[in-house]
Amino acid sequence: MTSSLATICYIGATILFILSLGGLSNPETARRGNLFGIIGMALAVVATVLGPRVTPAGYAWIVGALVVGGSVGLIAAKKVQMTQMPELVALMHSLVGLAACLVGFASYVDTSIEFTGAEKAIHEMEIYVGILIGAVTFSGSIIAFGKLSGRIGGKPLLLPGRHLMNLAGLLVVVWFAREFMNAPTIQAGMTPLIVMTVIALLFGVHMVMAIGGADMPVVVSMLNSYSGWAAAATGFMLSNDLLIVVGALVGSSGAILSYIMCKAMNRNFFSVIAGGFGTGGGAPAASGAGAQPAGEVSPINAQETAEMLRESKSVIIVPGYGMAVAQAQHTVYEITKLLRERGVNVRFGIHPVAGRMPGHMNVLLAEAKVPYDIVLEMDEINEDFPETDVTMVIGANDIVNPAAQDDPTSPIAGMPVLEVWKARTSIVMKRSMASGYAGVDNPLFYKDNNRMLFGDAKKMLDEVLAALKG
Repeated sequence: MTSSLATICYIGATILFILSLGGLSNPETARRGNLFGIIGMALAVVATVLGPRVTPAGYAWIVGALVVGGSVGLIAAKKVQMTQMPELVALMHSLVGLAACLVGFASYVDTSIEFTGAEKAIHEMEIYVGILIGAVTFSGSIIAFGKLSGRIGGKPLLLPGRHLMNLAGLLVVVWFAREFMNAPTIQAGMTPLIVMTVIALLFGVHMVMAIGGADMPVVVSMLNSYSGWAAAATGFMLSNDLLIVVGALVGSSGAILSYIMCKAMNRNFFSVIAGGFGTGGGAPAASGAGAQPAGEVSPINAQETAEMLRESKSVIIVPGYGMAVAQAQHTVYEITKLLRERGVNVRFGIHPVAGRMPGHMNVLLAEAKVPYDIVLEMDEINEDFPETDVTMVIGANDIVNPAAQDDPTSPIAGMPVLEVWKARTSIVMKRSMASGYAGVDNPLFYKDNNRMLFGDAKKMLDEVLAALKG
């Protein structure tokens, strides 16, 4: 394949990637967006492998890598459950960071192309920055994977003087950048490069360990942005225009998504990076963290829940991470289908940060074949709660906490929430009275019009479905 034909293929792949991002912005066009992305990536890989920069001697290595990587991806796609998607996404981000690091070191020791003067300085800076971003992305994503999969607790690790430690690490990285740029030989430059890599790896660990569980949706989108910039840096190292463009697309879209997530939580990006919000799932609220709710809860059973739903004209279902853990989305769909057949207006209210990653609940509901047109965002449905007969909250906590509006001393004060308590009756499904991932107690549980349906979400919903059919 000639250089001109490879460039044309790259342009076509770029257009397909842009169309893919556009398609993914809407559930109804997401499947088409995925298809565009697949075709674009296949075109990019073929153009690169058959392009003028790859010699026939390298085909065996490339085919071997494609077989190994494709096999791992195929096995993961078949084995990983939809509820495990957040940790899988974090793990994929780590691979992008690791690839950026390995390509950076390979580019530095590669003597097939010799740069001089300004070109040499620019190339070495690309290597240094690429490895820096890649190392932070790799280690940070590994920690995020551990937190999302439950291997590491959601409680933030707040070391004394952590900000000063980060500042000191940054100054050391800048100092070694100077040493690296002035190194007379490759051997002399390896020492500052390795030291910087170690510091970057430690910074990635420290940064994500300091971020609490309630901010994990922001962390996922933030790491998505980092992986994009790492890919773009790799593109600069390899002089690959397509990799630069694709990395910039991923990096900028991830940054925009991080901003949207922060806005949905009424937090700024720097406060998320500073860490500390969210003490881990199931922890009681800290004393002094806002006024503590008072009163008694009103329990309800599955049969009574079914009766309420049967007699309702309007129902709003608010899914949360508890629904994902219980894998109850298919039962939710069966209940929704049954109620709609009986003339009940059933809709879903989705908070931007419900679950453990952006769009987590939308993906689960789409998997269960819930119609897209009845799945509404928080801003679209919040004003409808006062005219709703029953609101069912399935495993959600912080995103339906009225303390965000009523208690200015609450840690989540000002955070936009779904106003489920304004419905005639709200039913909250939970295993226990434990607080949410942010470690903040919820006054919703004690309101007069609220009922608590305790137990595993899948088991309880199966009983509700059986009662409705009966």
